[in-house]
Amino acid sequence: FCRPLNGKRKVSFLCALCDSAVKMKNNIKLHKSTHFMNNKTQKSQQESLLGVSCAASAYLIWGLSPIYWKVLSSVPAFEIMLHRTVWSFLFFIPLLLIRKRWDEFTTTLKNGRTILILVLTAILVGSNWLVFIWAINHDLILQTSLGYYINPLINVFLGMVFLKERLRPLQVMAVLIAGIGVLYQTFLCGSFPWVALFLAFAFGFYGLIRKIAPVGALVGLAVETLLLSIPAFGYLLYLYNAGRGSFLYVSMKIDLFLMGSALATALPLLFFTMGARRLHLSTMGFLQYIAPCCTFLSAIFLFHEPFSADRLWTFVLIWAALCIYSTDSVLFYKRERHNIQG
Repeated sequence: FCRPLNGKRKVSFLCALCDSAVKMKNNIKLHKSTHFMNNKTQKSQQESLLGVSCAASAYLIWGLSPIYWKVLSSVPAFEIMLHRTVWSFLFFIPLLLIRKRWDEFTTTLKNGRTILILVLTAILVGSNWLVFIWAINHDLILQTSLGYYINPLINVFLGMVFLKERLRPLQVMAVLIAGIGVLYQTFLCGSFPWVALFLAFAFGFYGLIRKIAPVGALVGLAVETLLLSIPAFGYLLYLYNAGRGSFLYVSMKIDLFLMGSALATALPLLFFTMGARRLHLSTMGFLQYIAPCCTFLSAIFLFHEPFSADRLWTFVLIWAALCIYSTDSVLFYKRERHNIQG
């Protein structure tokens, strides 16, 4: 058993030993590679789950926000909008410092062209807030829901008109059906849905113009609230001195809710940006319908707004348009991904 190996056996033994070492090394590499891929897949799944949670939270807050603004129904909508602007800007200051966006914020303020663009978007976002709050406090929550349902279709329409984007056949069909829904509401139901159209077009133009401004969502909104806060603070000061304002005059509850409007503005935005960084655009496109669905359900079951069969048909047409639009988006996304991989 212990006799020495001859020349041929020694060479054969060494070769077998080398082969075993190489195989062992390859197995170790394969194990490490598999472990790395598993960790990478697990991390990707965790990021996607976090993204869905953040985006869904943002849309839930936006969708349930009428409950918050209803508490302030005794305060004029214009005054609520002014408070929302000022308190939001004050809230954004520490947020910019924490998220290390202060340098970007100050650089943006020095760029005249960007400021001119953000003046336009500030007017749009301010008017959007004003009409939205006014509609809620005047029991027109269903119209706000309709406005945010048709917003994606308005974005497609604006892209066609201003960016000369060519619409795909299903997109054309979706826009036409949504138009029929609006006409049905106007002529057969006898009420022009101006709140819904104003919110949809204001938000659509806001997104269109913001594409030109080279700033992030947080910095952009911080600059917009700053631009609005200058006249807003002056008018709030006038209301306070004249004894006509609600802040510090009505109740502690009203004061806290007016101040808390900053959280109602900034918190969903933070969740939205966290979600958008981790998810595909198609996923965000589906999740965005959480907000109008929540608003729609709260209007009917919580605030008991009248919902006749005629009004139902308007929503049915809009929902049908959105189904066609969403189907087209999914098919287009899959086709593009297949082309890239192929």
